[in-house]
Amino acid sequence: MRRRGELGRLDARAAGAGPKLTRIVLARGRTPSQPMLALRGRGAFDVQLAESRRVADAEAQVGADRRLRGRCTVPGMVSAAGGYPDARFFDAPDGVRLAYRELGEGRPVVLLHGVTADAESWFAAGAALAPALAERGHRVIMPDFRGHGSSGKPQGVESYPADVLTDDTLALVGHLKLDAYDVGGYSLGARIAVRMLVRGAEPRRVVVGGQGLREVLGTGGGAGNALRRALAGAGTSEPGTREARTEEYLRARGTDPVALLHVLDSLADTPQELVAPLRAALLVVIGTEDERLPSARELVALLPTARLVEVPGNHGTAALAPELTRAFVDFLSAPEHAPKG
Repeated sequence: MRRRGELGRLDARAAGAGPKLTRIVLARGRTPSQPMLALRGRGAFDVQLAESRRVADAEAQVGADRRLRGRCTVPGMVSAAGGYPDARFFDAPDGVRLAYRELGEGRPVVLLHGVTADAESWFAAGAALAPALAERGHRVIMPDFRGHGSSGKPQGVESYPADVLTDDTLALVGHLKLDAYDVGGYSLGARIAVRMLVRGAEPRRVVVGGQGLREVLGTGGGAGNALRRALAGAGTSEPGTREARTEEYLRARGTDPVALLHVLDSLADTPQELVAPLRAALLVVIGTEDERLPSARELVALLPTARLVEVPGNHGTAALAPELTRAFVDFLSAPEHAPKG
């Protein structure tokens, strides 16, 4: 993991019968290379690339300080290297090596990240969703999608057939022999969570974050369009444009452009006639300033077992909001007889 300076700390302390985690918080200001665009939440660029900025925050605030080792008492929280859990690996059906991380013990919940992100996004300041779920008695399983994070990034298009991210996630569920489990996703990850349902997965509860009906159907646009333009026109974008800023961010992050384009091309649209019959207990959580909010309301209106929670912020700032963490945790931790929390 790249070191970006000592920007974060994670404290844990015993209180009563069990461990208590504080949020991951900023210890120092950001460096000039980490602009506050997404956190300010202004402009279309912020909305389109918010989850990418969220990943940068996660790296800075979780991975930077390796002196944390041994200070956290939640099972699986601190790896041998310190900071956050070590990657584990398994082979996808086509042989691509895929990474995932685990935190905590209890009922499994699989968290699926956004485009260009990875498992570290679930430790980002403000939200710190993975530690919050682990503290409430969950085994949090966080894969890195193919083409992302520590997972394989094959260059050939043949390694990215249609809906391969769903294939990989279902393969992980099988690899871990999960039976009773939940799923939560944000942005791209939420779209894959719905794809899992359409393809027959039976999690008890599902959280769809930052997405709505149009995104599930494949008609909503989103960050993928800006990413495609930036990757296709690498080195030719006009300075100051959204594409130029996207390209600059992707270079700084070390994103593999070939793999990412293949990932975007592999995403499967879902016809509404396949979405409408879904009956899983489903929570849609989205920012009040997210341009996808009308689409999210359409998804909830379509599905009788879905409910909507609106939290402060746009597509990026909502992902960092404590209210989003609270919505995820309350819904996934609710008693069995009250799945809507």
